[in-house]
Amino acid sequence: MERRSALFLGAAAALAACAPAPAPVPLGADGKPLPKVYPIKPGDEGAISYRMLDGVNSLRQTKGAGPVAFNAQLIAACAAHSRDMAVQNRPWHFGSDGSSPLVRVQRVGYAGKLLGELISETYQTELETLGDWSGQSDTRALLLDPRATDFGFAWFQETSGKLWWTALFGQAV
Repeated sequence: MERRSALFLGAAAALAACAPAPAPVPLGADGKPLPKVYPIKPGDEGAISYRMLDGVNSLRQTKGAGPVAFNAQLIAACAAHSRDMAVQNRPWHFGSDGSSPLVRVQRVGYAGKLLGELISETYQTELETLGDWSGQSDTRALLLDPRATDFGFAWFQETSGKLWWTALFGQAV
């Protein structure tokens, strides 16, 4: 019996040695791993948007804040700003024409009160991005603002895979 066990273990070890080694993680010039692209395919838009909305509302619920709901005008302002950040190749709250978040929501006809905007330049998924936003005190405060009722969320993905995420929070009047 011991001989069979030894043969079996020897065969298993030999087979394990034949397995290919895991591919090395490619590193960038800075020595850090290169980002893994999160490909968004046509038809994924609804699922991504609702995962973000559900994630935001789950966070809000744990802190006793009411849910937010999608607002088409805020979504339009988010989409325009995400594309504009990609054109500018920098994540910031001002448009290439100098517009602020307040000006952008006014342009799309939003009648509520703008509470704030969250942005990100990344290769991460929407939920990883939400995790980053919730991990910082200033962006978490906006996510959990009890006055928020309206929510806009959109993104632009470059051919390289880089994502430009924008979220807007507003209060219906």
